[in-house]
This record gives sequence, structure tokens and C-alpha cells, in this order.
Amino acid sequence: MMDSPSVRPDEMAPSDRVTEDLGAPQAGMRATWLGSVDYGTAFDLQRSVHEAREANSIPDTLLFLEHPHVITLGRRIGECHVLSAFDALRASGVEVHETDRGGEATYHGPGQLVGYPIVDLRAVGLGPVTYVRMLERSIIEALAEIGVPAHLVDGETGVWVGGIPNEKRRPGVNPAGKKIAAIGVRITGGVSMHGFALNVSTDTSYFRHIIPCGMPDLEISTVAVETGQSTSVVDCARVVADRLAVNMDRALMWTDRVELPIRSTT
Repeated sequence: MMDSPSVRPDEMAPSDRVTEDLGAPQAGMRATWLGSVDYGTAFDLQRSVHEAREANSIPDTLLFLEHPHVITLGRRIGECHVLSAFDALRASGVEVHETDRGGEATYHGPGQLVGYPIVDLRAVGLGPVTYVRMLERSIIEALAEIGVPAHLVDGETGVWVGGIPNEKRRPGVNPAGKKIAAIGVRITGGVSMHGFALNVSTDTSYFRHIIPCGMPDLEISTVAVETGQSTSVVDCARVVADRLAVNMDRALMWTDRVELPIRSTT
């Protein structure tokens, strides 16, 4: 089996540690908090989990983590969306990765909840568009529980605060609100990977290095800014996971590691 980094004991209650029968993939949806994981390692783990889910060897899986400072580029845009020199970024500890998800340029870093749902969309009755809408709805519902009113912008992907709910995007004009969560997914073989990034206590100054989501000078906000309170990324992961499970009609099980089937070497 391939083990991911384990959660620290203080981050998961004893009642949350579940031993699951891998032979019953439809039993529910399992979630794991991985802590801080570099982008390359997390991407390799995603691919392994995706392969196992596509083979129906494991249940739908939610991977929650934080990344060290990294800029990722969606498959439809180029390096022109990165405003700082790559050498300067690397010197300041910011990696840059091209990736195969949808969307444009975004930043990940400490204080940001990154969620990678590896889900068989056919089994939950969702198509690509309805899946993204479900992710947005789940984040909005989770933010409401935390005390942050959030909404959509018509014609844009992601979740926003402030401004005008369901405002229609005008060409060349940024929405009136601030973006608090970004979404970029890839679906192959009916199974999703990549996912969303929710700014919890993120240092938003790092977004100055990019054109976030293709919108110059886009304003970014965080849960901490909107509530005026300190909120842990792990607590946010639990709330978001609950909403995802409800909206996909799955029983949620937290596990302290990602377990994958042993690959045959013969």
C-alpha cells in the first residue's frame, strides 16, 4: 500500500479514525487530512487515487491539504499570466507548475484549504458542469456555516464575497466582489481530480505574482478577513467535507491515511 502523510493526533478526534474495508468501494466517501504537501507529491498521489477509483478498487475520496507556496497554470493559459520572473519566484520560495486541470493561473500556499475530490461522477449522477456547480454550492454552504455570506458570479467559476450576488460578468470588467475560492478540475474516465482552493488565512499578497483566474487586479479575500477571527484550515476542511458528502449523498468517513491497493509486479 501507499501511505500518505498522516494527520497529527491533535487534528483528528479518536471517533474519526475509521478502518475501512477496501473491498466495498460504494460504502461511502472517505476523507483524509494530509497536512502540508508539496504540489508534485500531491499530484502524484492524486493520479494514483484516480487510477484506483477508476478501477473501482476504492471509494470516492476527498484529499484535503495545504501546499507550500506554489503557482499553478491551467492547461489553457501560458506563462504570460505569471507577472514575476520565474528566477525571482524560485529565489523567494515559490514554485511554478504547469498542470492538466482546467482554469487559468492560481496561487496555493499556507493558510489555504486545497481540496482534491477523486469522485466517480457517473455513480453520483453528475456531469462536468453540474459537478462544478455542486462544488461551488458546497463551498457556499460551508462558508455560511462559518459565518461568511458568499455567492456566485454569473459567467465565472468559483465563489465570491461582497459585491453583487449572481452579478453577470462583463467583458474586461472585474466583478464587484472579492474571490474567496477558486475551482479547476479535470475529468477522465468519468472520475474527477484536482478541485478547489479556499482562502482561509492565506497571505493574499502572493496573488500579486499572477493574473488570478485571468482577471487583472482581481481582489482576493479570506475567511479570516471576512470574519475578523482566526479559523483553522482543518476546521474548514471538516465543514466543507460534510457539505460535499451531503450534496453527493455519500456517508462520510475520515481516515488518517490514504490506502491504495498493492500493485502486482508480475
